[in-house]
Amino acid sequence: MLVWATAAAGHLLPPVAWAALCVSFAAGAGMLLLRASSKARAEVLEGRRARSFLATLAAAFLLAAAAGGHAAADAALGRAGAVSDAAAAETAIAADVEVTGTPRPLTKPGNSGLADRWAVPVTLIDMTFDARRVHTPARLLVLGGPGWEHAIPGQRIRTTGKLKPSGPGQSEAAVLSASSTPLAVGTPGPWQRGPADLRSRFTHAAGQLDGDARGLLPGMVTGDTSSLDAELDTAMKSVGMTHLTAVSGANCSVILGALLLAARSLRLNRAFTSTLCLVGLGLFVLMVGPDSSVLRAAVMGAIGLAALAGGRPGRGLSLLCLAVTGLVLAQPGLATSFGFLLSVLATLGIVVTGRPIMAWFPAAVPRWVAAGVAVPLSAQAFCGPVIVLLQPQFPAYALPANIAAAILVAPVTLLGTAAVPLVPLAPDLAAVPLAVAAAFTNGVGGTARFFARLPGAVLPWPEGAFGAATMTLFSASALAACWLAFHPDRTVGLALAAHERTVALLNRMPPRGEVRRVPPGGRRPGLVHRPGRGRLRVCTQSSGRKPQWLLPRPHAPGPRHRTPPPGAM
Repeated sequence: MLVWATAAAGHLLPPVAWAALCVSFAAGAGMLLLRASSKARAEVLEGRRARSFLATLAAAFLLAAAAGGHAAADAALGRAGAVSDAAAAETAIAADVEVTGTPRPLTKPGNSGLADRWAVPVTLIDMTFDARRVHTPARLLVLGGPGWEHAIPGQRIRTTGKLKPSGPGQSEAAVLSASSTPLAVGTPGPWQRGPADLRSRFTHAAGQLDGDARGLLPGMVTGDTSSLDAELDTAMKSVGMTHLTAVSGANCSVILGALLLAARSLRLNRAFTSTLCLVGLGLFVLMVGPDSSVLRAAVMGAIGLAALAGGRPGRGLSLLCLAVTGLVLAQPGLATSFGFLLSVLATLGIVVTGRPIMAWFPAAVPRWVAAGVAVPLSAQAFCGPVIVLLQPQFPAYALPANIAAAILVAPVTLLGTAAVPLVPLAPDLAAVPLAVAAAFTNGVGGTARFFARLPGAVLPWPEGAFGAATMTLFSASALAACWLAFHPDRTVGLALAAHERTVALLNRMPPRGEVRRVPPGGRRPGLVHRPGRGRLRVCTQSSGRKPQWLLPRPHAPGPRHRTPPPGAM
């Protein structure tokens, strides 16, 4: 948390402030290390615990200083120099760039009026403007028209366009609105050309299928959503299933789970199993494109699988903290990315509450059914408050829709991934897994359309911090309600205990309008029976000024009040 917060502050604070912050962190780490070394001779257990805590805190300060310095350096490169000056003036440039990510289709047309627009992350190599050439490395986001969908990560491209300032919260130094088609400079290597060719061939083969599988299958397997139907895309957004149309941690978890199950079935040792899983995950990442989002999904998916299938419950949380620290140190821009935050929160929900929710189910329920309910429930409960900040609405059927589609996602991912290398090598053999994967994909699309048509599929929700707070309370209440539903005996016991405490509280409360006094005997007024006092006292509730009157007792000793006979005056 300290590394993450410092990296985020490095993009926001001025240079003097972050320099002072980093120096204070380094000084604090030195003082803590000196304090820990002074206790080195203590051999008792408490001393060891104190030294361990001080050393851990010192390491956190040092890592936070490194993350803050890296983030501040990146932010300084984006705010100063020729790139920021040209972007502020919206200068037309000619640039040589290197593609660093997979092209992403845009749903809205740009300023040029072209509806077929693409967003491509690139790294600037050099640019020419105002009759001068400048060599400066900077991260850019290119918004281009037709032709940019064929850009390959690692490819060098020459283009022209107008440089504009990036929006708030973007890690890129500027945005390049391309006005020309990309011109490839040189030939991409086999490691870039091979996976891109596989993805394009698979997308073309999926285009021959019927139904929603035509555009949804490439999105679920390789992350290519260029052929996704607009109506289906809207339906999946309405029920919270958009994570299925991108390479997320769920895909990586399915691949790793299949490899782990195969290795255990063959009774392979742990070292060979780990190597097999890492190689398989690396090939999958290379096939779909090794951009930052895919690498992040692979790391989070591996941690989530380790948390669900591992032995020690705390191991998953330790791995998550280690992965977040490493990713933020390597790419400080992730500290201010909502996508990274959602990935971490979803993994944190699975790590912290995934196994306990699975333990709520009776022993007769299969483990895969319990996992199919626990994973989307825990992920949505942790991601809900952040999603409300991005889009103030509540998908009412997101949980049942994801639970219904969870059983279909694994066959689509496994069969589709197996069909990707078979399409160029053996097209006839690839038709079998493609057909089966298409059937399950149509089921996923039908599930999204069914829940999106139900009344109240998308409900409005408050915006801002209040909306996030209410969604946090709602998520906690939903988890508590699930716990109560799975533990009826303890629920009844809690209800009876709450009733007893309520009665005890009412007994200690004085009647309305009466001053609370403690009698000499030590008893307090309340709903208790007092032996030997056979009178009931009543007081009107309309006013506290009226005195209390004793009710008549017909059998009490003493003179009785005679009632006149009928007709007497």
